[in-house]
Amino acid sequence: MSSDPSQPDRTEPVVDLTAVWRAVRKHWVTTLAVALAITFGAAFWTLSQKKIYEAHGTVLFDPNPPRPLGGRVEGVVEMGAGAVWDTREYYETQYQLITSSRVAVRAVQQLGLHRDAGFVQNLPPGGLPKSAFEPVSEDDAAEILRARLRVEAIKNSRMANVRLTDANPERAARVLSVVVDAYVEQNLDDALTLTSSAADWLRTQLDKLKVDLEESEMSLHDYKMDKNILSVAFDDQSNMLRGQMSQISMRMTTLADERAGLQARVTELSKVGIENPTSLPASEFTKSETLSNLRSKYDDTVSERDEIKVRIGQPGPNHPEVLAAEAKVAAARDAMLAEVRNIRGALERDLAIVRRHEGDLGGQFERAKTQAMDLNLLEIEFNRLRRSKENTEKLYSLVLERTKESDLTRMLRVNNIQVIDRPRIPGAPIRPNVPLNVIAGTLLGLVMGVGAALGRGILDRTVKTPEDVEKGLGATFLGLLPELTGAARPSPKRRRGAPAGGNLELVVHHSPMSSIAEAARAIRTNLLFMAPDKPYRTLLVTSAGPAEGKTTVATCIAIAMAQAGKRVVLIDCDLRRPRVHRVFGRTNEAGVTTALLDDKDEKSVAHPTEVPNLSVIVAGPIPPNPAELLQSERFRTWLKKIESQYDNVILDSPPLVAVTDSAILSTIADGTVVVVRAFKTRKELAQYSLRTLRDVSARVAGVVLNAVNLDRDEYRYSYQYYRRDGYYSENKQQEQESRDRGDDHEQSRPAA
Repeated sequence: MSSDPSQPDRTEPVVDLTAVWRAVRKHWVTTLAVALAITFGAAFWTLSQKKIYEAHGTVLFDPNPPRPLGGRVEGVVEMGAGAVWDTREYYETQYQLITSSRVAVRAVQQLGLHRDAGFVQNLPPGGLPKSAFEPVSEDDAAEILRARLRVEAIKNSRMANVRLTDANPERAARVLSVVVDAYVEQNLDDALTLTSSAADWLRTQLDKLKVDLEESEMSLHDYKMDKNILSVAFDDQSNMLRGQMSQISMRMTTLADERAGLQARVTELSKVGIENPTSLPASEFTKSETLSNLRSKYDDTVSERDEIKVRIGQPGPNHPEVLAAEAKVAAARDAMLAEVRNIRGALERDLAIVRRHEGDLGGQFERAKTQAMDLNLLEIEFNRLRRSKENTEKLYSLVLERTKESDLTRMLRVNNIQVIDRPRIPGAPIRPNVPLNVIAGTLLGLVMGVGAALGRGILDRTVKTPEDVEKGLGATFLGLLPELTGAARPSPKRRRGAPAGGNLELVVHHSPMSSIAEAARAIRTNLLFMAPDKPYRTLLVTSAGPAEGKTTVATCIAIAMAQAGKRVVLIDCDLRRPRVHRVFGRTNEAGVTTALLDDKDEKSVAHPTEVPNLSVIVAGPIPPNPAELLQSERFRTWLKKIESQYDNVILDSPPLVAVTDSAILSTIADGTVVVVRAFKTRKELAQYSLRTLRDVSARVAGVVLNAVNLDRDEYRYSYQYYRRDGYYSENKQQEQESRDRGDDHEQSRPAA
């Protein structure tokens, strides 16, 4: 929903059948006129149309034509398009062939239709061609024939209906028969032509394939002789090479492991230092007994040196025993290091031998691999030649067989198209369909009539109903006032003191039992219940534009409030075109403007009226600056004095759209009532006036729908209460008026 209350509620459109019915009932003349016009137009157009007849025949298509020479040979590839004949493409192709230009031209030539004025101009039986008719070309006549020809497939069958329309039923049947026969003959001629062409082509290919077969056989023999290939299978030779390569690969794997072990031992022996020659893997000592003995001797000399040092107790470096022990340790270490160098040298020689062996095996593997690749190439070329020879031999056998079949088929005349039902003369026309066209015209007329009625309703942008006020304007609906005509006019038996002219604006006072009086009291009640805690004391009555009845509504609301026992004053603040003084038969010499300029006592400008508890203050002389006068602090002070002396103050003001006086007064009043004239005020104008009031932060009490014609369809059912003369019956109203005639201006107030 829009955030601006003055904007209409934009929701998803819903088809309201009730609204449609109301629009049709309201504009029934338009609906009926449009419906009758379209219905009679459709009837006249239908009757003026030329009668068209349709002849039809039935044709059977056999996707698998008869085979007098037998079915397909097993193991032989099917040639031609027979493999796709069971699909829809075949049937669609046949439908297009029936309506093709070639078949149409053939039929035109047989019947001479290009010289037939009745056919070209589609004349009914007995119709006379134009005196200046000239024959058309065969192609033009064929196009005319194709335009009238139609093919319809029969569901779940291999048949189709061929239809032709024409103004002459005999001519339609005759032309369609020729078209069907031309299509059948054309299909047979095409089949024979294709068979002859295929036989000639097959015979040419047969001679070529014979030469190719002989060449392929000789090429295979020459290849065997050149490559010295016997009947031994290539698989046996491939298996031998694969076995040899497998053994070489295993041996290379073993040597690789051995090389890795030797390389690891050499690396570890290279890490042995002079200071600690015993830092060798344990496996090296187990493999060499000499190295193990040297290590034991080295360990003994080291232990002996350590014992001497312990026994002597911190000897000097030049002590004889220490020097002798160090010499033994050095000799044992040198012997052990020399043995490690010998072992490493032996390992390096073994590693070199293993590497040379690996290189030899790698060369053997590459030679075996090369032999295997060469063998594969020989096999590929041999298989290619053999396959070429076999394919050529098979194709030669197939072409030889098909050549013989084509020669026999050409001698036979087998057709897979049959005419099941020959075209007959149609008995009744298919166009125009008078009942269907009239019914369709009637339905279309009704739809267009309803559309015209809805269009008139949519184009009418005026405010008409309370729903338009609440949904279209987003404002509160306070009530409606019927038109002040007819039954709403004051009774001829007026009250005493009523003006002789019977002023319509005082109908609430003169006819308190009327529907207008009831409507005014309903508006009064709504205003009271809208703000029960803080009721409206100063109430501004304005409208969007001129001539919408704001003075009438203000007068009716003021009288209704006065009838409720409240002291009410009606102030004419329309300082541009005042009317309140005319309503109550007063002069406009002293009023609002004189009270503000002369600072007179406010009671001196307030005049009592014939309505008990109601006083009026007219506008007074029209000032040159009404807006500045109403916006002055002097006017506010004066209005507060008036408010202190009365229970309710009703302000009549100019239209909102024309001038700014009402917007200024709305900021002073407790509430603002906007008057909208039914079926006259446009929604955009009313929305603009409400937006103007909200822009100045005015307190909008609601909208009153004025001058409502209750005889319209919009109010036929929803507001029947207002269509009668109020709630009271006619007898009670007459009784009340009889009592009022003897009261001499003292009137009892009716119940609200």
